[in-house]
Amino acid sequence: MTNTSRSRRFDLLAWPEASKAAKEKGSTVIWPFGACEQHGPQLPLATDSLFSEILINKVLERLSKSLPIWTLPSQSIGFSPEHSSFPGTLSIPATLLLQLVMSVGEQLAHIGFSRLILFNAHGGQIGLLEAAARELRVKAPSMSVLPCFLWRGVSSLDELIPPGERENGLHAGLAETSLMLSLFPELVGRDRPVDGDHSSVNSEATPPEGWSLEGKVPCAWLTKDLSKTGVIGDPSCSNQALGKSLEEALVDHWVKLLTSLMSSNWPPV
Repeated sequence: MTNTSRSRRFDLLAWPEASKAAKEKGSTVIWPFGACEQHGPQLPLATDSLFSEILINKVLERLSKSLPIWTLPSQSIGFSPEHSSFPGTLSIPATLLLQLVMSVGEQLAHIGFSRLILFNAHGGQIGLLEAAARELRVKAPSMSVLPCFLWRGVSSLDELIPPGERENGLHAGLAETSLMLSLFPELVGRDRPVDGDHSSVNSEATPPEGWSLEGKVPCAWLTKDLSKTGVIGDPSCSNQALGKSLEEALVDHWVKLLTSLMSSNWPPV
């Protein structure tokens, strides 16, 4: 933990400091969300949690130290039922995650914080955290709630990841494996299978024209429907140089967005 990330940790404040922090104009708390779930034979179970926590700390290191923004400890076990057939995956029920967000969020609002950012790196709980944010907004009308997904809206990724992998590399593919090679190369295994071609597992699982596994017209897929290894994509060409480029693109994107947010009074409450 760097000095900057330590100074931004909400849970390392004393209570008078927490009270003062909440009363600052535009006071913002970021809550990193990940998962403990299989990521193929080559990546650790904590992949999403590591991404959300490490990258948001890198983002905060580039922001002005005067900004009233703090982080909560990462929520490292999430909603991951799609991976439950693979050993190592730990998943909590949707209702429990909803209750957790509501409970913690209401307390932050009561203290006086202006914003709560749910900074999520696990694709399988995007919709759930969006629903939780909307419910929390009703229960805590004085606090803005912003559910964010690490990989969403980063236009520069189009130049780094081939179209086929952007569409079909849903899990432990080129992007995630390369990013982990940049952040924690010692955690990446050598076995990097190309898997998740749904037609090779079950031809009837191939989406009909106009439909897809994810995107505008998605289905509730399970990993075992698509993959024998847990990989859905092609990590075979993953490399550290690509991972570094992805890291820089993600950090640049979120630095820009948080800088813009912290210099505004948005969203209105």
